Amino acid sequence: MTEVLHVLGHAVLETLKVLPFLFLTYLLMEWLEHRAGERVERAVARAGKAGPLIGAAAGLLPQCGFSASAAGFFAGRVVTVGTLLAVFLATSDEMIAVFLGQGLSLRVILTVLVVKLVVAVLFGFAADLLLFKKQQGLRVKELCEEHGCHCEEGILRSALHHTGEIVVFILIINIILGAVLRFVEAERLATALGSLPVLSQCVAALVGLVPNCAASVAVATLYAQGVLSAGAMLAGLLTGTGTGLLVLFRANKNHGENVRLVLALFLVGLLVGCLVDYTGLFALLGL
Repeated sequence: MTEVLHVLGHAVLETLKVLPFLFLTYLLMEWLEHRAGERVERAVARAGKAGPLIGAAAGLLPQCGFSASAAGFFAGRVVTVGTLLAVFLATSDEMIAVFLGQGLSLRVILTVLVVKLVVAVLFGFAADLLLFKKQQGLRVKELCEEHGCHCEEGILRSALHHTGEIVVFILIINIILGAVLRFVEAERLATALGSLPVLSQCVAALVGLVPNCAASVAVATLYAQGVLSAGAMLAGLLTGTGTGLLVLFRANKNHGENVRLVLALFLVGLLVGCLVDYTGLFALLGL
């Protein structure tokens, strides 16, 4: 019983530490979305062949529901498959908020964002070289309303809503991680995950595909705790699309096309993760 209380107490304390950072981050994110969300959305819809570049840049912005909006655009044949892939790869979901809350340096956060941007642009254009399709759109505001973000009721309530959701996920992850680390040291766990080639990158990429913000919270938290390597972290964050995949499978009736997109996401995440961890890019990036 004492062990359980210790794990729970430690998890609560660790979660409370990130709470103010999460709230301030989401407050800023909501302000940015209300100021620039629709303009970004229109720019991506009109991008044409330059879509992957604009989509990748837009995907980096910490906006609620933009990956879902891009999936709706693709289903309506407003944007290309490369643009959608670029948005999905660039989307960081809850990564920035978690990294800030966990106290990671700005240099690390910017490095991860730059890597995601470069990967998104390269593979987005590559996808359009193989298949160029014009894709009608859902709007970010409508998607936020559908997912209960309370965006229409002001940025303060929306920021509180997001913060509350993510704090619950972080608390659950901290409890699970605390229980594991109570019996296994972080270094041993990291060694176990990295003992088999490609295992940790593959697992992280699969976790990233979970269409929920909990995926990016888990990957970012485990990296910050020293459990995941830089490559595994990137694999998970590259495949993470927030609710984008849910909207894609709901809105796009070509399920074969959807499956191919998911497979492409997974392979890109796995490839980049392995390159970072097994080719010396780990040290070069300084992660």
